[in-house]
Amino acid sequence: MVSSKIHTIGYTVIALIAFAANSILCRLALKDNTIDASSFTAIRLLSAFIMFIILFGLMSKSVINVNKKTNHWKAGLVLFINTVTFSFAYISLDTGTGALILFGTVQITIIIISIFMGKKLNISEWLGLIISFSGLAYLVYPTLTTPNFSSFILMVLAGIAWGIYTLMGRSSTNPMRDTALNFKFTVPLVLCLILITFPMMNISFYGAVLAISSGAFASALGYTIWYKALGGLSETEAAVVQLSVPVIAAIGGVLFISESINTRLIISCIFVLGGIFIVLISRWRLSLKFTSQL
Repeated sequence: MVSSKIHTIGYTVIALIAFAANSILCRLALKDNTIDASSFTAIRLLSAFIMFIILFGLMSKSVINVNKKTNHWKAGLVLFINTVTFSFAYISLDTGTGALILFGTVQITIIIISIFMGKKLNISEWLGLIISFSGLAYLVYPTLTTPNFSSFILMVLAGIAWGIYTLMGRSSTNPMRDTALNFKFTVPLVLCLILITFPMMNISFYGAVLAISSGAFASALGYTIWYKALGGLSETEAAVVQLSVPVIAAIGGVLFISESINTRLIISCIFVLGGIFIVLISRWRLSLKFTSQL
């Protein structure tokens, strides 16, 4: 059990770093107009699927066949919505701000769906959630640093889609194959996106490299590892741990994009991380209590 928990923690940390990398790579690519949002999305998704073709080819396995009873097309649709709205939102959002809005919405989405599914939260978990939400609310409170309305809405939609995608992944029995098939079903949607936005496409070599890095590594491999981590996380844990991504992304934004961390973002992150800590401690105590009773 201890070994399994260590593996879950390891997978979770790696996945969270990959999520932050996606925020940094996307913002880095769109900040200086090295590539347009639709091209970044298309290259990212296609390179992710190509990465799986390469990996499965090396293992002499097929990623093409799919059981007709599976719902990979639904996961693919949600994944596509997340990726498109994510890219267009980051045209004007800072890395840390965008990540905090995204994963704050992810947390809200997962918790609401879990409640409707009959999952009850204890007092400590509610306290942690309220504190985390307070951090998000403080960030978007009307000031000069508040993101514009359209970008905020797009990132909220991206968060809702990712929350649904995360919950879908909790039932995965083969994370690599399931993630590969999810990306496979985004391909027809990507082709439609290319046809619609082709006249407006603007791609530089540097922008393409960033998009490929985001797709082949941070997305294809990062999302596979996240699906592996979900096997050892509860819905609440899966929701709140992702709120650490804005902190990682904000630090990455400072290191790689020369963005500044303002006071509002720092205070927001403190509240968010404090809420995460309370929720995780609450879950661990319940787990230890249940184990001792056995």
